[in-house]
Amino acid sequence: MAESKDGGLVFKPMDQFKVDSLFGDGPIGMFTITNVTLWMALAVIAIVLVMVVGARGRNIVPSRSQSIAEMIYGFVHNMVRDVAGKDALPYFPYIMTLFLFILFANFLGLIPGSFTTTSHIAVTAVMAVAVFLTVTIVGFVKNGTAFLSLFWVSSAPLALRPILAVIEVISYFVRPVSHSIRLAGNVMAGHAVIKVFAAFAAGGIIAVPAILGITAMYGLEVLVSAIQAYVFTILTCVYLKDALHPHH
Repeated sequence: MAESKDGGLVFKPMDQFKVDSLFGDGPIGMFTITNVTLWMALAVIAIVLVMVVGARGRNIVPSRSQSIAEMIYGFVHNMVRDVAGKDALPYFPYIMTLFLFILFANFLGLIPGSFTTTSHIAVTAVMAVAVFLTVTIVGFVKNGTAFLSLFWVSSAPLALRPILAVIEVISYFVRPVSHSIRLAGNVMAGHAVIKVFAAFAAGGIIAVPAILGITAMYGLEVLVSAIQAYVFTILTCVYLKDALHPHH
């Protein structure tokens, strides 16, 4: 929050999503180390510490970190099996990686002064497009041209099938758009609201309700961080199921 020329206070809730270079103020290029780079690296390090270092003992009576690692592993493994079927288990490592990165990136973004990498459409779009290309390739490799039956609703009346095929094709190619925007939009909106409440908490008679609002929104964002990681992952499982079993 900054002071305006007329003495009032000006707050810009979207400034927290600005990409800045960590070294110097020059233009940001492809290989520039930015705050996004830093917090993505920290998310990877946190994942390694919990899932690799924390679970390396494999004790019969698990430690706290091993219990967390085993709980996450079992949760995602069951999700892949129940949603996409046993045929999808070979792709479990990829889905597990997606879930862990989104989950840890979301939670790290809740640390005051941090940067939420999943609030940027550039990050979520890369993951969504990767999922789209992966399931499409898997669909053709596993089924050949029979994968195209995904777009042909054989259970519908014959006259409606061409129309439904067009709708199915459009909805299929819209998947990476909705997949990426859903995650980035939810994360960005919550953080922006918290920043707005923080501006009102700077002083005055509304400081107390603003602080209460921040507390409530922060608690909600903890929940949203986990839910959005779950939603992104379960949609990936649904798309993978369509690729493995395309027949309507």
